[in-house]
Amino acid sequence: MTHRFSLLRRLRRNERGTALTEFAFTAPMFLLLLMGVFDFCWQMYAQQVLQGAVSQSARLATLEDYADDQDALDENVRGRVLAVFKNADVEFERLAYESYDQVGKPEPLTDNNGNGVWDTGECFEDMNATGSWEADRGSSGNGGADDVVLYTVSMTFNRVLPVWKMLGQPQEKTLAASTVLRNQPYNSNTSSSQVICNL
Repeated sequence: MTHRFSLLRRLRRNERGTALTEFAFTAPMFLLLLMGVFDFCWQMYAQQVLQGAVSQSARLATLEDYADDQDALDENVRGRVLAVFKNADVEFERLAYESYDQVGKPEPLTDNNGNGVWDTGECFEDMNATGSWEADRGSSGNGGADDVVLYTVSMTFNRVLPVWKMLGQPQEKTLAASTVLRNQPYNSNTSSSQVICNL
């Protein structure tokens, strides 16, 4: 036991021992900070890869040749993402609207109590033909002529550095990228909205 104390005393007096002790205290924080920076940069890179793939492929989705072949477009995006993030899980969603100003907006309703959501007995315009009021009026799919399409792709992947564990975060990270484009007028628009009051 006395041998250990004498070793500590010698380290205290020795400059190299002091530097070694200081490094032992600061190294874990420095390494955590460094891994955090790399982890954040890797996620930013993943977001750029995803957004680039979505933007390029979604442009093709507005042309008549691709209107009936959404799987080909999805595979294009999936291929670009998996070329960099080999084990990522990639999912797709399309919502069609009649105009740009409707993107993300709720279906119109007679809001009798002013709470911003549909309540039993209130009339609403069923713009996406679901038979119920929706907080987002978009219709699933690529829509028709002149429709505006919100194309969203999400990717889920595992973070490679263990900083997630040190910070008590989940290993899985999900990122999403969207683009909004208008379909070409290759056929007639098929709007099928109706007012519903009897629910």
